[in-house]
Amino acid sequence: MILYQSLLKDTLAGKKKFAVLIDPDKYSLDSLSQVVKLAIQTRIDYFFLGGSILLYDNLSLLIAFIKKNTDIPIVLFPGNNMQLNNEADGILLLSLISGRNPDMLIGRHVISAPYLKASKLEILSTGYMLVESGSTTAVTYMSNTTPIPAHKSDIAVCTAMAGEMLGMKLIYMDAGSGAKNPVPLPMISKVKRSIGVPLIIGGGITTPELAKAAYTAGADVIVAGNGIEDNPDLILAIGAVR
Repeated sequence: MILYQSLLKDTLAGKKKFAVLIDPDKYSLDSLSQVVKLAIQTRIDYFFLGGSILLYDNLSLLIAFIKKNTDIPIVLFPGNNMQLNNEADGILLLSLISGRNPDMLIGRHVISAPYLKASKLEILSTGYMLVESGSTTAVTYMSNTTPIPAHKSDIAVCTAMAGEMLGMKLIYMDAGSGAKNPVPLPMISKVKRSIGVPLIIGGGITTPELAKAAYTAGADVIVAGNGIEDNPDLILAIGAVR
């Protein structure tokens, strides 16, 4: 429980966290090397590793490279059961509570449970909520679910509260990879006021201004991925507003 207890302690103290999302299909060792150097310089808090699909079998290679060059915790953010790896530090065990697809709520978890039980991974049970972003994202398509409408904060609040009541240790609101718009700030604020567990916000955070606004609205952890793929220096910029 090292990762979770540390995050919970910092959340209660008002300390903000920053995670860099690495999609294994989009990084070579050369491109990852630059990101790792900037991550060390910025002192990011986590690497999240995962994507909607997995075209190339290089997850172990990327984890080994990060482990060799830094002690920043690696947390799996799996899009499917093929993205499990015992060499990471933890895993966001995602239950897609914003959707009604039973496979994403419990089905894949049942298949993965024996592996996870035997692994050394710290299991971080996470209520995962997709939020409408102005475009169809990969995760929306792959999960076969409808995101929460961006203007329906009441639905987001009730969904997050239900996730916490069901025992989720984290709530993760995501506009999705390549989102046109990030999670709305009023929605972040209302959800944060309604739950007592750490709140993660991702998707569409492509500038330090958007990151700062999300932090101010109530995000405990900011996740940036696509923006960093296009501009690795975004790591430094977001790190500065944390």
